Amino acid sequence: MAKTGQDAPAGGLEAIAASLPREKGLPPVERWNPPFCGDIDMRIAADGSWFYQKTPIGRPALVKLFASVLKREGDKYFLVTPVEKVGLVVEDVPFLAVEMTVEQGKSSPVLRFRTNVNDWVAAGPGHSLRFEPEADTGGLKPYLHVRRDLWAKVTRALFYDLVALGEERTVDGKAMFGVVSGGEFFAMADAATVREFA
Repeated sequence: MAKTGQDAPAGGLEAIAASLPREKGLPPVERWNPPFCGDIDMRIAADGSWFYQKTPIGRPALVKLFASVLKREGDKYFLVTPVEKVGLVVEDVPFLAVEMTVEQGKSSPVLRFRTNVNDWVAAGPGHSLRFEPEADTGGLKPYLHVRRDLWAKVTRALFYDLVALGEERTVDGKAMFGVVSGGEFFAMADAATVREFA
């Protein structure tokens, strides 16, 4: 992969893409532990947009390819191949959940989300929803677990849809407001105050 700095090889984005493995399905990046080769000038903005050398990456297929080899270690993010690892900047989380469908499962609804890289993820066992307080507005920021400690921020419009689907349940003796998907209840906040956030 091309690195920033004077030793960066020519070719830029296309050279980086050419170095990535092409596999059916997602590459097993969790099994790869290559040496760290430095940072590249790549950034994933809070709105899910990808940038290389401060220029938007306009090709969805290229973004999807990079997203397939994204790995998180602690608070840092990397693009990895079997032989090298480079760092990039992620402003919030790497993905955005942009569409939601509601399907009736065996015992409860299943909420399926499409990300900005066209992956579909069903909330439920293994793919939780979490709701974090927004410091500046006092509202809530909803997130969906996509894979490998990688999360998608749920858009504000879809958050309104989640609130509309919400229900009250008692959790550890406390009335909580949340949403059910795949048989699991994901609490948003205290039932008495949650509707202020929407």
